[in-house]
Amino acid sequence: MSMLFTNALKRSAVRQFHTRAALRYPTGLENILGGGPAPPVQVKSIGGEGIQLADGLVIPSACIFLDGQVFLWNVPPKPWKDWTKEHFRIFDVVVPKPEILLLGTGKSVAQLPPTLRSHLNQAGIQVDVMDTWNACSTYNLLAEEGRRVAAALLSRDESSWDVKQ
Repeated sequence: MSMLFTNALKRSAVRQFHTRAALRYPTGLENILGGGPAPPVQVKSIGGEGIQLADGLVIPSACIFLDGQVFLWNVPPKPWKDWTKEHFRIFDVVVPKPEILLLGTGKSVAQLPPTLRSHLNQAGIQVDVMDTWNACSTYNLLAEEGRRVAAALLSRDESSWDVKQ
């Protein structure tokens, strides 16, 4: 990981969470479309406790899936009140940038404000907004196809959006 990326993460609203090599390619999972190992991050289910990954890890709060890693994501309690470009800073510094960002907004769809959408689009990232369940399903499919996809996911339970430091 580059120094720029590491320093930017320290100042941003995200922190790395799930990157150990042993967890990146869980045993027994295969990419049925490509014939190789499964993508590093795959969602198994979504429930009251949070998002469960294929390797069994449960993420109880808002998170970002990016480049085979999971980052916890500090976000304000209501979309999109008090949100700024800083909440998407990770996408300013990551190289290569994802082609598509799937934004899961909880139980229902909450459209991204034009200023934030424009900021991400200017960085060359297409943004698709949907509920978190559909964002996870779409992420799994696009990741298996080998696409450069990222997901920024809000929990279905708004009270767990704030990551406890």
